[in-house]
Amino acid sequence: MKIAPLADVKAKLSAYVDGCQTDGPVVITRNGKVVAALLVPIDDDDLERLILAHSPRFHALLEKSRRSVRAGKGLARDDFWKAVKQRTAKKQKSARTN
Repeated sequence: MKIAPLADVKAKLSAYVDGCQTDGPVVITRNGKVVAALLVPIDDDDLERLILAHSPRFHALLEKSRRSVRAGKGLARDDFWKAVKQRTAKKQKSARTN
């Protein structure tokens, strides 16, 4: 991991992106305070997790779901996975007919 000032990263962005792939993340600072991080996602799933981890909309959806479960409106684990399998099978069937 490297720590670099924003002005330097702006001036040499391409080099920092290349360096991330071999040296790991770069912590970017402005006036000595951390303002961003530059990193290379391992794969698409990793990128999706990073984006969702910082999405206010996703966090609001999770909180709404948690409140629903606490209120007794959720599905049992087995029922949830059964519904997922049914929905997946329905989508696959629809894709084959199109």
